[in-house]
Amino acid sequence: MTFTRRTILTAAPVLGAAALGTAGRAQGRGVPLRVGVIPILAAAPVFVAEKEGWLKEAGLTLSVTTFESGPNMIQALASGTLDVYVAGVAPLGVARSRGIDVKVVTATAVEENVFVAGAKLARHFAPGLAPAEAFRRFRTEAGSPARLATQPLGSVPNTTLQHWLWEVAKADPKDVSIVSMGIDATQQAVLAGAVEGGTLREPAVSIVTGRDPGIRLVALGGAMFPHQPGTVVALTRTLLDREPEAAQALVTGIVRAVDLIGRDPDRVVPVIEAALGKGLVDGATIRRALASPATRFTADPRAIVEATAAMQRYQVKLGALDREVSLDGLFEPRLYERAVAGR
Repeated sequence: MTFTRRTILTAAPVLGAAALGTAGRAQGRGVPLRVGVIPILAAAPVFVAEKEGWLKEAGLTLSVTTFESGPNMIQALASGTLDVYVAGVAPLGVARSRGIDVKVVTATAVEENVFVAGAKLARHFAPGLAPAEAFRRFRTEAGSPARLATQPLGSVPNTTLQHWLWEVAKADPKDVSIVSMGIDATQQAVLAGAVEGGTLREPAVSIVTGRDPGIRLVALGGAMFPHQPGTVVALTRTLLDREPEAAQALVTGIVRAVDLIGRDPDRVVPVIEAALGKGLVDGATIRRALASPATRFTADPRAIVEATAAMQRYQVKLGALDREVSLDGLFEPRLYERAVAGR
């Protein structure tokens, strides 16, 4: 299926006129939003928008819950306990197939999932040596396949890793073993040497490479999956219908935050450190993460439509999806366009 900007706009639901008007104070009322996030750098625009006061000015208050993966967050969406989803785009196709009406209103980052090799595996990735040969040499030396950690089947990290292994690197399945675990567990497993590598996102990449110089970033996101779609912000249709001004205010705040992060990263470091560091990650690490080649912030949801369709096709090939699910109506770019036009 081919998606164009015209297709997206035609397929998008007709929102109330208030959503396309100036975002105010949600008609003078306070609007609480239940937000689910994965604690990664790509979620930073939400926290920056809140700390800058832009959401409060619009009458929005956030109640944030963290999750280990997008598929886990889908369960919360299905139960009606979330209004806002901030995670990878891939699980949303599954959500729609289950009758969960959500709309992607803005992106936050792309090509964020990268492959990091632990010290024992990294030394086999010599310059000019094919990745498949590096994995083969590791298995020959270790007598067992390289254990690679990633999130559950159906997630963007899992899909990205498998695409890189089988379609790009052409690795022999005998040389690698994929281990499913949560984000924090993956980071700790790589650091402890419990696995030989895995898919990580910032700030985890900067954390593990900073603590152990033997750990290396081996493959960037775009090399693993071309134009890899990353983290998005999706809203429930209920929220869009009930609180169109609040929805517009949230998107406008996030778009402003993405712009601020790009223009003045030093200003947002303390905010991100407080939101994601939890006292365990210092500002210097966050600053390195913002400058990392694994970091690519972008807010335009239209830029990831084609890549999302391609990723879904590959998920069907992997067996993560039974069939392709129509993406018509999943992307609602008009709130983003309104936010950009109002800057």
